[in-house]
Amino acid sequence: MAHEEKNFIGYTVALISEFAIHFGMCPNQAYAYLKRFKGMDHLQRHYGVLHTQSFPDTLEALVQVCQNNGGKLR
Repeated sequence: MAHEEKNFIGYTVALISEFAIHFGMCPNQAYAYLKRFKGMDHLQRHYGVLHTQSFPDTLEALVQVCQNNGGKLR
């Protein structure tokens, strides 16, 4: 596995965990929510920029993306 892939995976796992903590859910639920409402798609497409931002800023962006796609968490 390439170094870039390892970084992406580690970042994604940490971000899903932070999302879960922020919204009081388990990581599996957080992943399912992000997947359903296109947050994971956004993270994959924009990882190059998102990983340079703070976790709170990235979480805010993911919440907005999910809201734009029908998610109800705020």
